[in-house]
Amino acid sequence: MPDFNALINKYNQAVPRYTSYPTVPFWYNLPDSDQWEMNFREQFDYTHKSKEGLSIYLHLPFCESLCTYCACNKKITTNHAVEEKYIAAILKEWGLYKQLMDEKPLIKSIHLGGGTPTFFSPENLKSLINGLLDETTVAADHAFSLEGHPNNTTVEQLQTLHDLGFRRISYGVQDNDPIVQKAINRIQPLENVKRATENARSIGFESVNFDLIYGLPFQTLKGEEKTIEETISLRPDRVAFYSYAHVPWKQKVQRLFDENDLPSANLKTQLYLTGKRMFAEAGYTDIGMDHFALPNDELYKAREQGTLHRNFMGYTDVHSNMLIGLGVSAISDIGVAYAQNHKELELYYRSLEMDEFPVTKGYFMDEIDMAFKQYILQTICKGKTSFRQSHQELLNIYTLPMLKEMEKDGLLELSVTGLKVTTTGFQFVRNICKAFDIKWLSTENSPAAFSKAV
Repeated sequence: MPDFNALINKYNQAVPRYTSYPTVPFWYNLPDSDQWEMNFREQFDYTHKSKEGLSIYLHLPFCESLCTYCACNKKITTNHAVEEKYIAAILKEWGLYKQLMDEKPLIKSIHLGGGTPTFFSPENLKSLINGLLDETTVAADHAFSLEGHPNNTTVEQLQTLHDLGFRRISYGVQDNDPIVQKAINRIQPLENVKRATENARSIGFESVNFDLIYGLPFQTLKGEEKTIEETISLRPDRVAFYSYAHVPWKQKVQRLFDENDLPSANLKTQLYLTGKRMFAEAGYTDIGMDHFALPNDELYKAREQGTLHRNFMGYTDVHSNMLIGLGVSAISDIGVAYAQNHKELELYYRSLEMDEFPVTKGYFMDEIDMAFKQYILQTICKGKTSFRQSHQELLNIYTLPMLKEMEKDGLLELSVTGLKVTTTGFQFVRNICKAFDIKWLSTENSPAAFSKAV
């Protein structure tokens, strides 16, 4: 069997992260929202009867400064007067969805993403969440979470959100090296990260996550080791250790630094392996696909209990058949269809002014799509999946040739009825999932829209 470095060299390909299937490049423009509304009504009725509850993602796009590594949909401004108009728009969009619901919705989870959610004042965050929860029921086991910037997350914001039921926070740390921070325009002293973490815990937040990125300009092994040592000293409950996705053809801001300043392929591999080793030695479990968690965290418990799920935010311990995305560029997943909102703020506002859903693209799934989505979800979350006999022809054409090659490399164990991912294979689970991506494999010109696996 090839050694681990050889496997990394072989499988370090451009591969989706599979937060959806089919992946976004295969979605199409939605000429109108009639079919989306019909599917939404049907799925809401099913979800409500099952008492499963809804998950809601709120995209808050505003940032006061531009981070040059960022591939998120964001709006750079220091004008906080934008907050009220945006909140009104989100609540109007939510009102359009509520008109499609025959019963009072049960809210299972809320996640505030961005952009920078802590751009918003405590008063406006309270107005947003109260407006969202008006005439709804909150599940007893709800999970409310947010993303925060260590530089601007205040005690007042944390207390306000905690009072509203939020118990999880994720801080974008990325790297503590001042040279790297200058290159990516994110000057963020360690004492700010420490203070933000301690404030969240003292107020009562039960889970703190740090986002770290490897592969950024000017990163070195010594610098990364120091960042990880400092991270471990603060003992976040979770760590998302992401590979920097350099996609300047999609994100022009990434052209602001010289590509020659990025780590070489070999160094980036070493950064990845070093991080994995250090987190393991510190007691973190590799959940898979960039995520690490301590045994006390719900993400770890979900992995052990086989209830881990994956959506547009990555791995989660909260599963709902309906994820409603509100806000500019937000994505909704209702189990049988996807829809993405306008990415341009003015188009988003204009649709809502006309009392129309601001959806611009999406995908309506057929039986084959949903079946292969399940193959991918089961593989990526549980490390195993079972094949359906009715799909044998498609599996023989697209999937099994790739899986047999990976079996030779020790990434999985194949049987007539399914597969099981090995310990080594979990490091390459994106590649394994690609074997089920028949949209990509059956397309002559595959989209060049994905980052490399490492």
